[in-house]
Amino acid sequence: MITQKLTILFNKTSTILIALASVLISIPAQADCLNNSNQLSNLSNTSQVSANNKSNEAESIVEIAASNPNFKTLVAAIQAADLTETLSGDTKLTVFAPTNAAFAKLPKETLDKLLRPENKAALQQILTYHVVPGTIDSQSLKSGQVKTVEGSRVHVAVSQRNGIRINKSRVIQPDIKASNGIIHVIDTVLIPPGF
Repeated sequence: MITQKLTILFNKTSTILIALASVLISIPAQADCLNNSNQLSNLSNTSQVSANNKSNEAESIVEIAASNPNFKTLVAAIQAADLTETLSGDTKLTVFAPTNAAFAKLPKETLDKLLRPENKAALQQILTYHVVPGTIDSQSLKSGQVKTVEGSRVHVAVSQRNGIRINKSRVIQPDIKASNGIIHVIDTVLIPPGF
């Protein structure tokens, strides 16, 4: 009787241990699948902001922005400010490019007002505050003040903990190479001093 109960208990325990072992073995595999899925998701999110950097080098800053749905508002602003030729020319430039989400942080009436023809000068001032002469990649960006095409300076803060910040905005994708310079994608629109 005791032997029979022990055998039943042993069989139940073995079944539980086998089930537990199979669950434990499957967890890393599921974690790997989740990891791979997250990595693919991150890659696809990154590709929404920039395609392969090498293929971009044949395109101008404006062409790269125009081919990317995340820059629709920026492209509309560039066109409204009549800056398409300036940002497509041979002059090497570094552009801190706000995404649609960055523009969405502005009050809608402010953005609508800026896009009107009568406010072209103000829009040009804001957009050129996002542009620095020359090509400055993320490795060359140093903490300090950098003069923009608009004439005022932006404050660059570089740290391992916080990455790269331009004024209060954060660089969310650095080093998109273009034929006429480089783009650093930012999460907040930069507003010139006294604006």
